[in-house]
Parts: sequence; C-alpha cells; structure tokens
Amino acid sequence: MLLREIKNIFHKELDEIYPIEEVDAFFYRCVEHYLKLERFVLAVQPQLTLGKEEEQPLFEALSQLKQERPLQYILGMAHFMDMELKVNESVLIPRPETEELVQWILEDFEKQSNQDAERSRSVISTPPNDRSLQILDIGTGSGCIAIALAKHIPTAKVFALDVSEDALEVARENAQKNQVDITFLHQDILAPNPELGLDLDLALALDFDIIVSNPPYVRELEKGKIKNNVKEHEPGTALFVPDEDPLLFYKAIAQFSKANLKKGGSLYLEINQYLGEETKALLKAHNFSEIELRKDLFGNDRMLKARNS
Repeated sequence: MLLREIKNIFHKELDEIYPIEEVDAFFYRCVEHYLKLERFVLAVQPQLTLGKEEEQPLFEALSQLKQERPLQYILGMAHFMDMELKVNESVLIPRPETEELVQWILEDFEKQSNQDAERSRSVISTPPNDRSLQILDIGTGSGCIAIALAKHIPTAKVFALDVSEDALEVARENAQKNQVDITFLHQDILAPNPELGLDLDLALALDFDIIVSNPPYVRELEKGKIKNNVKEHEPGTALFVPDEDPLLFYKAIAQFSKANLKKGGSLYLEINQYLGEETKALLKAHNFSEIELRKDLFGNDRMLKARNS
C-alpha cells in the first residue's frame, strides 16, 4: 500500500477523535519510529509503497490510537529535554510544563555558580566550594526530572523517591539508558511514620540543597476537563487528589523539606494552576521565604519556588 494512502486512513479513522494537526503528528511520529523515515519522505517520494510487514505496526498503532491510548505508551517512549525515556502505564508521560520547571532550576544553578566564581576571583582568601550539590526529586515517576538534572549538573548527587516500585523500575532503566548515576528510594512521602530503608537513612543524613517535586495535584472535580487518553490510561495515583484535601502532597512535601532541606536551600514545585495562591499560602505557613510563582508556556500558574529560611 502507498504510504500516503495509510496517512489518509489515519485521518479517516482519527479526525473525529483528535485535531487534524495532532493526527498528522501521530502519523509522522509512527513513520519515524517504526520505519526510521524522516517526516518529509512523502514530499520527496509520494509513490513510496510499503510491504505488509512494514504496514503492520502502523495499523496496530492506529488501532490503539482509536482507543485513545497515548502514543507515547504505544511507542514505549517519550522525549523530555532532548532525552529519550521509556514510559508505560506505570508512569506519567513527561510534559513540556515540567521541562520548564527543570529549566528554572538549571537557570538558578548557573546563576549561583557564576556568582560563586566571581566571589572566588574577587576574594583571594575565599576557599573553593567543591562540595557536591545534593538534589532530591520526590515522586520521580519516569525519572525525567532527576535524570535531566543529573545530566546537566554532572557533579550533583541526585536522589529520586517514589511510592511505586513499578515506576522506580522504569526510572532505573531510564537512568541507565541516559548514563547517569541516581540513588532511587522506594518510599511514600505521605507515610506518617515510614520505615526508613538503609538508602533512605543515608539520603536523610544529607542536607539537600534542592528538593523538587511534581506530585499529584488534579482534583476529582477537574476530571471532566481531562482528556480521555490521560484519565483512562495514565496512572490515576500520580494524577488525582481528593477535592476535600487537594494540597495533601504539598503539605507533606513542605513538612519533609523543612526537616531535610538545608538553610537557604530551594524547593521547586509543579502545581495545580487553579491553586497557586493556596499553595503559596501553605509554603508561607511553613515559614518558607522568597516564594515565587511562575506561569507556564500556556500562561497558567504552574511553578513555585521557595527558600528554606
């Protein structure tokens, strides 16, 4: 069958479910993944014909897309900050908004590094600060945040925590694939009296410079605004929180961070866009200072930074 005919079938089957531009993206992403062909192939080879074996994975992907299964789960991978990560139904699919959170941390780190270097040059007696940065990612999922930080700050010691052992298995594979060293911790941040494992005991003996988290924050009342491919396939435990206590994870993270973030250390959070002021107030109540709320690329309140004073 001609490849352009398969493209037409994608649109015939999917245009009532997804925007036309998204169907185009699905088709070309499948062509790139399964056939290893660039997306401009149809422009230069309009008569390109596929054999049955080449067609099969495209039609299998089409069948799953009709069931509104996310393309990243169909392909078994997602992109995040120029990295390729394994994903499955045990972990959330990394989002562009989370990339912005990581970029904020990296910008602050670079700014601080430049300031430290300038001070070292201007004050001869200032000893060099060669202590490794200690970073903890709470609710790591696929490991996207922790792995990106480990790649971009190679001198840092990075720890990543999650309640799901299945998620941690995926994160470990992604860390190995992207050649970074991360200490993974199986732990429930909501547990009132957790049984600390040896690795977690080691981690908590450190004063973290940075704690970052993208915890569950979508209220049950907001489910109607969530696309079916998200709410029917991505792990609900990593997405939803009860309407009566939507900030329960932020409460636990704030309390944990007060005890385990060094003085002057920074806490970075991805948040529910409708609860920005409420989350700021929570951090203020826990005596965090310099609280800054940022919008994402879509103009929604999405990120918070605070300092442990």
